[in-house]
Amino acid sequence: LTVPNVSLKGTGRTPFDERQTRVLAQMYRGTRFESLINEGFELRQTVAQEAEAMQRRNSMMTANLPAQAEPDMAGRMQEMQAANRRALSAKGFEVEARRMAGLMRERFNLGFIDVGGWDTHVNQGGAQGQLANLLDNLGRGISGFADEIGPVWSKTTVVVVSEFGRTFRENGTRGTDHGHGTVYWVAGGAVRGGRIAGEQVAVEQRTLNQNRDWPVLNEYRAMLGGMFKRLYGLDDARLAHVFPDTRAVDIGLV
Repeated sequence: LTVPNVSLKGTGRTPFDERQTRVLAQMYRGTRFESLINEGFELRQTVAQEAEAMQRRNSMMTANLPAQAEPDMAGRMQEMQAANRRALSAKGFEVEARRMAGLMRERFNLGFIDVGGWDTHVNQGGAQGQLANLLDNLGRGISGFADEIGPVWSKTTVVVVSEFGRTFRENGTRGTDHGHGTVYWVAGGAVRGGRIAGEQVAVEQRTLNQNRDWPVLNEYRAMLGGMFKRLYGLDDARLAHVFPDTRAVDIGLV
């Protein structure tokens, strides 16, 4: 796999200038890491050039994105902003997803995007409102990624994972609080879609965790391990290095 460890935020350029790059290359000259270091710097340069080209092409798209509404409750808002940890906002997801697709279409095999804004303690809304808008932006981003990556979509898998879910009951500020269980979304040309997979229970008061949220039924590392077995042919020993102390579960997603 070719996986560039480069952020797509900004220009994607290396933090090292030309002189620092030469010094670092000299440090590893004659060692077993020499070829890896040289390849890494070349890869960063390639990604930076391609990312800048994508950024120029998508500049008009960024300008046309709608402005994000400002919530009105400072205390809750501070917590919500802290939970994002500088992640990309959902409104900018489509632009970033298209940039990533442009890079992956030709050369790269694995990418990650961290999308924030989901800590909906305040004014979450229902079929319309804050959460509905977030989900709409997420869907547009995935659709844009599929459109940009073109025919390669037939052998591409996208997994949407949240680190936690939400409570079933509304809180005092018309939102929901942190919950345990959540859902994972899987999309792609080879995905066996149109269904709900994995362990499930009826949503009833007796099945709620602490009478407030969904229990964790499907461990995300186990789910990803089962997918990696199929996608990359990894055996249990190799998966143990990626997800220690986790048994891979293949639920037939691809």
